[in-house]
Amino acid sequence: MVAQAPAPMTGAGAGRSVLVTGASRGIGAAVARAFADAGDRVAVHYGSSQAAAERTIRTLPGEGHVLVTADLADPEDVREMVESAAAALGSIDVLVNNAGVYRAHPVFEVSYEEWQRAWSQTLAVNLVGAANAAWCAVRHMPAGGRIVNVASRGAFRGEPNQPAYGASKAGLVAFGQSLARALGPRGIAVTTVAPGWVDTDMAADALTGAAGEERRRESPLGRVARPEEVARAVLYLASPEAEYATGAVLDLNGGSYLRM
Repeated sequence: MVAQAPAPMTGAGAGRSVLVTGASRGIGAAVARAFADAGDRVAVHYGSSQAAAERTIRTLPGEGHVLVTADLADPEDVREMVESAAAALGSIDVLVNNAGVYRAHPVFEVSYEEWQRAWSQTLAVNLVGAANAAWCAVRHMPAGGRIVNVASRGAFRGEPNQPAYGASKAGLVAFGQSLARALGPRGIAVTTVAPGWVDTDMAADALTGAAGEERRRESPLGRVARPEEVARAVLYLASPEAEYATGAVLDLNGGSYLRM
């Protein structure tokens, strides 16, 4: 549903209409700002962090932005959210599937019930929620549209303490490649960016202390990514110039995990 009506537009050339899930903070907020800086109108989605989402939308330059909310694990909530964003913006030219949950559930340290819950909740948001958002969004997406999925380095190297997260992101990669083939004839390109550690609130605990220093040393650059670096990659993948990259996965992990 729409949580805030968009400001009135000020004539032609208002840019594209962009829906970013999980845009209240971190990577999603940086992505929303990057599109707004480029002159686009952004639907800022949030799940439960309304105050943070409101702070994000207040920082966006330009006009016509809108707040939308949905529990991405609820298919009908997703449908209503996308329909509301499309109605407010007029179309959805770009969908950025950024929202995700990251919960520890080491196989020998959780009960079977906890294991089931972690898998169900993680896949429902990270993979099925993204798939549902894409299904709904493409019905409002013209030729030249873009879908950019935010996956993870963990899709390729594994996540021993968060296996559902790794599996969900690997599934998101495969989903994006399947959609790239399905939507190409309609002029819609689909790509994926796969970051490693990013300096966000979500990763703050993991990046503190000795463990944080060890994670920074995983990259030969001796640091983790900034949200703005991921946002710039997303902005490029959503651009007209990146059409022929459809189906591609852009690793953005500072050389911390290299694959053929």
